[in-house]
Amino acid sequence: MHIQRVVQLVQDNVCFLLHAALSNTHMDITGADERTRTDICRFVKAASLQGLVQEESTAASLCTALSEDGARYLLIDCSEPSPRFTNAVSNRFCDGWVPAFLNAAEGGNPFLLRQILENFKLKAIQDMNNLKRFIGQAEMSHYALFRCAVFLRSCGNGDVLLQNARAEHSGQPQGASIVRVLEEFLSEPGD
Repeated sequence: MHIQRVVQLVQDNVCFLLHAALSNTHMDITGADERTRTDICRFVKAASLQGLVQEESTAASLCTALSEDGARYLLIDCSEPSPRFTNAVSNRFCDGWVPAFLNAAEGGNPFLLRQILENFKLKAIQDMNNLKRFIGQAEMSHYALFRCAVFLRSCGNGDVLLQNARAEHSGQPQGASIVRVLEEFLSEPGD
């Protein structure tokens, strides 16, 4: 039920919560009653991949990578009927899931909403596994490095995937250098 309440509350802005969940962005919720605050936190926790794809050392590396990027906080002001988001970030991947969440919330089926949330997480995990495989191949082949870069550009979730890859490969010199090359490639305009 909390998924439906959150989607109905934030509407199109659900993409910001999805991105915050995938990128482990800290949130600060103001002007909300305790139920709304709890619902939003439960939604983000349910959409998060924390504990599913990361080992403890990777989670610590991810925290380090996040602190190096600067403390990013998603500020949510719920004092008005329509919540206001500050420092909100999204990407094509998260934006693409908005219609599915909105349509399911209109139908009022909490099981369907939970299934959509699980499908969202499954697709994110599949993309992470593809990136891991491509990075492993890129250690041996420049063509694989190119395929990896093309995948990151086309998947719509390259920012989150690279953030996780940077944390995962931080202790591996060759993997870390591949991630740096990919970050440079994605920072260049070319879409």
